Amino acid sequence: MSTSRSDILRALSFRNISAIYIFVVLFAIFAIWIPDKFLQPGVWRSLLDAEALTGLAAIAALIPLVAGSLNLAIGAQVGFSAILSAWFLSRAGLPIAIQLPVVVLAGALIGFVTAIVITRLRVEPIIATLGMSSILLAGMAWVSGSQQILDLGPDYRLIATTQLGGVTVPVYILFVVAGVTWYVLERTPAGRRMYAAGYNPEAARLAGVGVERLRVWSLTAGGAIAALAGALLTSRINAGDPTVGPSFLLPALTAVFLGSTQFKGGRFNVWGTIVAMYVLAVGIKGLQLAGSPRWVNDLFYGLALLLAVALSQWEATSRRGSAVGRVLKGIGKRGS
Repeated sequence: MSTSRSDILRALSFRNISAIYIFVVLFAIFAIWIPDKFLQPGVWRSLLDAEALTGLAAIAALIPLVAGSLNLAIGAQVGFSAILSAWFLSRAGLPIAIQLPVVVLAGALIGFVTAIVITRLRVEPIIATLGMSSILLAGMAWVSGSQQILDLGPDYRLIATTQLGGVTVPVYILFVVAGVTWYVLERTPAGRRMYAAGYNPEAARLAGVGVERLRVWSLTAGGAIAALAGALLTSRINAGDPTVGPSFLLPALTAVFLGSTQFKGGRFNVWGTIVAMYVLAVGIKGLQLAGSPRWVNDLFYGLALLLAVALSQWEATSRRGSAVGRVLKGIGKRGS
């Protein structure tokens, strides 16, 4: 009985589900502050759809992080893939059935090249991905001529705008990708090896895990998912815009790191990332509806991440302090 009660308390602790508590607070604040705007069903449907691409970018960042590689080029990968998608449709005249797989393969190739730089040339992931981000930004400007690419045709827009049961296709794509990623990471030997490679690469090598190979494949998979997000971004706005992709980096990384404090006790995980992303999106949407300036978005993302991680660490420290207190109390009793 006590074990079951302890498990329930641990599952409901702030450290384990801080995003849920943050959501409750945010919902209460905006429901009281701007109920006529915030509680509209259309707001919640649009929020679900608007964050689908951010969710894909977050998963693209999550997979390499699990294996120990921080990818700071995620935003540039999304943006370059969006421009490439528009160029293939407008300038090269490729049909959608060919263009979409080619863009995803190109994204996988970008991830693979980044991985080779990290694993073969021994460049630190932060430096390698920053360099790749700069290269991709230059590529976006070159391919697009620093202008929007238009005239994509109406058919491509249907991919991102078609609704099934009131929910757009990108939302379904997000949850399919999230489900597959969750299964691979949590239910397969490859996923367990990735976590081992990320947390203790030397020990993983000694145990026979191919750490470098896992990092290559994780960055390749992340590149493919980022490219998928870019292609869907082009479909949503029906244009190739060289300015929108990099803005995905901060929300994606914030969701991943905040998500690591959810459900798994500090371990990067898929569903924690998705929950954290939508909780953050609720805060941003509420601020937008309340008329806040755009710079508040970045401020909110940063503060939400710092606050959630700090409070979860405070709870862990408090628990350890209580345990030490009990031990000292027991020693005092025995001494008397």
